[in-house]
This record gives sequence, structure tokens and C-alpha cells, in this order.
Amino acid sequence: MSYLWIMLAISFAVSALGWIYFIYFFSIGYGLSISALAVATAALFWGEMTLPVGLLCIALFLYGIRLAGYLFLREKRSATYKQILYQPENTTKKPAFLMWMIWISCALLYVGQMAPATFYLFNSANGAEVNELWAWIGGAAALAGVLIEANADAQKSAAKKVNAKRFVSTGLYRIVRCPNYFGEVLMWTGSFVICIGSCCTPGQWVIASLGYAGIVYVMFSGARRLELRQDETYGEDPEFQAYIKKTPLILPIIPIYSVKKHTWLKG
Repeated sequence: MSYLWIMLAISFAVSALGWIYFIYFFSIGYGLSISALAVATAALFWGEMTLPVGLLCIALFLYGIRLAGYLFLREKRSATYKQILYQPENTTKKPAFLMWMIWISCALLYVGQMAPATFYLFNSANGAEVNELWAWIGGAAALAGVLIEANADAQKSAAKKVNAKRFVSTGLYRIVRCPNYFGEVLMWTGSFVICIGSCCTPGQWVIASLGYAGIVYVMFSGARRLELRQDETYGEDPEFQAYIKKTPLILPIIPIYSVKKHTWLKG
């Protein structure tokens, strides 16, 4: 179990950026933590590394670096995003106990998210007959999710340059209103399914399941916050109302059009 302590120490160290500014626990610190954990997984189990798990580690590393860089540049360049980022509820000094609990929760969550690949390699190193097919499926899905998220962010930036005051409904936004969140859900779903072929112990299943459930909750919570902000900004626009009635919020085809009434998603 020493490898888990190493992963946890790395997650704590990198996510500590949140002590600089509270939101960094979930934004820049999150992206860099995932990248660092992907590198750590590859380094700890290099002798057991396979091509599909290597693909997953590369996908997660690139995802984290891109996300952290994207958020950093958006904070510096976008006045609208800066206004949201530094709203009073975020800038108010938080109690030390709350900060510690958030830091611990984030560090544990990020390790749980990375756990499927780590368990696959650890179990393989200890003689388990892992199934590489699930690793290929998971790695491919994760890479697809990374590409979808990156493309969604690029499309939104391009659309806002054309008309900063209009909601985005082109490209991937024709399919779902939060394609970046869908891409991330797909990425972590791909990561999680690797557990199916990893001969995981009950304890490993619990850790991986909590990590997966946690990040899916975070994505739907983020989609709810976005929905509420868009209601305030575009709620009187008939075109926006028509758009949200026919376009699912986060998952393609599945007819979930709103989660704003689900206060249990408040994060």
C-alpha cells in the first residue's frame, strides 16, 4: 500500500495551490494534480506499463496540463471569467478548518480518480491476470473525452470572440449544452472501466468507485451552476429558451434538460 501513500502525498503537495487562492483547489490545482498523478503512476509501475494504460496516462497528463493552462490564461485574459472567479463568496476568507477539509477531500478525490490505472498496474505486478481489452476500451474512451473537452473549450472561445454577449449553440454545443463537462465525464468513465479487467479487490473497487462518483457529482454540480448563471444572463431570450428545451444539459441523447432544482448538487 506504500504506492497509495506516495500518490496521496503528491496529490496533497500539488493541490496545495488552493492555499494561495481557494478556487485553485478545484481548478488549476486540480489539473496539475491529475497530471502529476499520471506521471507518478507511470514512474512507480514503469516495468508493468502496457500500451493501453500508457495511453490513458498520457491522456490524463495532457488533460491536466491543458486544463491548468487554459484556466490560468482565461483568468488573465477574460474580464467576465475573472468577475465570476473573484466574486465575493470566493474571495471571503474561509475558516482554517474548512480549508483543511477541502484540501483533504480534494487530495483524496484526485487519488481516487487516478486509482483504476494504478490498481491495474499494481495488480499486474503482483501476478494478477489482468484483462487488457478493458484497458484498451478505457484508454480510448479517455482520450476521446480529452479531445472533446479541448475542442469544446476552443469552440466556445471562438464563438465568444464573434459575439461575447450571445450564448454558444454551435459545434459541439448543438449536441449538449456542456460538452466540456461531457468530455470529462467520458474521460473518467474510460478510466473507471479499466477496473473491470484489473482483478480489483473489494477495497480497490471502493476507492475507484468513490473517485468516479465524486468527479461525476462535481461535473453535474458545475453544470447546475452554469445553468443558473445562464438563466440570469439569457433567461429572457426566446432563442435561448428554445435552445435549452431541445438540447440536453450534459449527456448526449439522454433527455436531462435541467438540474437547477436539484439543490443536492449545490457545490
